[in-house]
Amino acid sequence: MTGHGHDLGMKKILLRSLLVILALLAIIEAVAIIVALPRSAAEPPLPPDLAKGKGGAASVEADIAAIQKKLQALQPKGNSIVVDSARNILLFRKNGEVVRQAVVSCGSGSVLEEPGGGRQWIFDTPRGVFQVKSKLLNPTWVKPDWAFIEEGKRPPKNKEERMESGVLGDYALGFGDGFFIHGTLYTRMLGRSVTHGCVRMGDADLKAVYEASPIGTKIFIF
Repeated sequence: MTGHGHDLGMKKILLRSLLVILALLAIIEAVAIIVALPRSAAEPPLPPDLAKGKGGAASVEADIAAIQKKLQALQPKGNSIVVDSARNILLFRKNGEVVRQAVVSCGSGSVLEEPGGGRQWIFDTPRGVFQVKSKLLNPTWVKPDWAFIEEGKRPPKNKEERMESGVLGDYALGFGDGFFIHGTLYTRMLGRSVTHGCVRMGDADLKAVYEASPIGTKIFIF
């Protein structure tokens, strides 16, 4: 293979890679933030001119430039939170750039069944695109039914008996359906999948993310 042919081949490979990245990011509306997602084994076909061998180096470069321009245009503006629930890593991004990385704990994936074959709970961290809906200082945990069942107790009817303070840290960011990014008493467990679905953080990282995340901040969890 000549040097020119080798360069063209490499550019075709780069073009395929860019197309794969663009397709993945478009699915979750978060271009260039889910950097840890595994690459798809199935690569999309090249444009017709390249597939037929008619495209030259200039054509490949033009396609690459066009895709790169689309990627830049779709970059999320402002601050955003990205959670890799498999690796228990949280990234805080500002205008697409990672400005803070933190080790967290996400859902364990374990299953709890109510005695007698009643209700069932699966403790997974939800995946998808969310946003900060609430911000709480010194949050109080209102224990749900499963928390009592897990302890072998009957859920109380009195709401005051469900209130528990000091277990969620100093801050909490709610993103819907009872899920929060919050602190933890069990910092030694950070980095492990041990929660009931919430995202636990260490104190310093939580404070920084809390202060930089106004209501409406996008949260991407995968």
